[in-house]
Amino acid sequence: MKIAAIVGRPNVGKSTLFNRLRGQRHAIVDEMEGVTRDRIYGKISWGNTEFSLIDTGGYVSGSEDIFEAEIRKQVKLAIDEADLLIFMVDVITGITDLDNGIVEMLRRTNKKTLLVVNKVDNSQRYLEAQEFYKLGFKEIFPISSINGSGTGDLLDAVVKSFPKEEDVAAELPKELPRVSFVGRPNAGKSTLINALLDVERNIVTDIPGTTRDAIDTHYKKFGHEFIFIDTAGIRKKNKVQEDLEYYSVIRAIRTIEQSDVSLLLLDATEGLRAQDLAIFDIIKKNHKGLIILVNKWDLISKETNTMKSYEEKIREKTAPFVDIPILFISALNKQRIFKILDIIKQVSENKNRKISTSKLNDFLLPLIQATPPPVVKDKRIKIKYISQLPSKKSVSFAFFCNHPQYVRDPYKRFLENRIREKFDFTGVPINIIMREK
Repeated sequence: MKIAAIVGRPNVGKSTLFNRLRGQRHAIVDEMEGVTRDRIYGKISWGNTEFSLIDTGGYVSGSEDIFEAEIRKQVKLAIDEADLLIFMVDVITGITDLDNGIVEMLRRTNKKTLLVVNKVDNSQRYLEAQEFYKLGFKEIFPISSINGSGTGDLLDAVVKSFPKEEDVAAELPKELPRVSFVGRPNAGKSTLINALLDVERNIVTDIPGTTRDAIDTHYKKFGHEFIFIDTAGIRKKNKVQEDLEYYSVIRAIRTIEQSDVSLLLLDATEGLRAQDLAIFDIIKKNHKGLIILVNKWDLISKETNTMKSYEEKIREKTAPFVDIPILFISALNKQRIFKILDIIKQVSENKNRKISTSKLNDFLLPLIQATPPPVVKDKRIKIKYISQLPSKKSVSFAFFCNHPQYVRDPYKRFLENRIREKFDFTGVPINIIMREK
């Protein structure tokens, strides 16, 4: 698939254009400069052509600011990846020295570049946009990314401008497991993704809250293929002060909802905190596959049973859901990180596991007969039949009985534990449903 990248200085409207072309709010948009920090991908379909679009952070040359230096790296990576560049400027501010510097950088790439003049939403600004011919482009594309005017012509030009190749049409990609990396700010989510990819895919700094958008990455290495999603760190509500961070938290929660497996990263130096448990509950309530990664394990001074003791403390706090893979890693030193891939694959398979009705009944009915549900209000409960529900969203088992309302949670946990002992559902929440026969 061809790739186009939107580049330009801060606050010219790159993310607004990205969202307009995507048809949804994928990138966070705010009047504050420097909102987009990582490069964000989206798929665009126009006419008979599909291509990937990259939104990049605002490029600022010569700055010593830690974020702006990292953004420059991300912009250059996006330029290297792209087949076509969309250079965006702002008609209101006119041509700046920074625009001229970016033009020089883009010319050195020898890649086809389209000049887009944004915020052209009236006839006066259309006339003012002609000034940008001074930058040396044969054609300019006046648009308004907010109301969409001119974007159709731009998309026509993008599709026509891609390098022509006589390639056989690639097969549509199969549906891959979506894996979200979640946790509190600064737990090491972006560092881990960069380590697994062996490339600086996401910006990493020591400052919590660097990642603000949910970012998709196609991972295909060592016989594994997944979609990785890095998310903004999730803070407690009373600590979310800027509007921007609030939207990042919402985006992270949505990412959990849209993923198949979630990797919950803990900071080993801080242990399992209340906010980690809140994220754990979000994953569990959404019936997602779950793997707990204890990161920064290299910073812990260890004794004989340090790892075992740490793991027991985690399971005490996550009870009654304790059938969870827990791995102790160092994303920075790449310690045990490639074991994560095998565990993701296993949990993903467990989440899609289907047990035949005959196997369930042959196994569970004798156990239920030997240990029936307790009598409640003189009602004797008889479970006659068990079936796994055909749901893709959750692993659910329906138990058909005469008085479903009287089956209490402890007995449901008993049934869940028996299922887990017999069948491998490690890392997957199980939903036990009582139904009237």
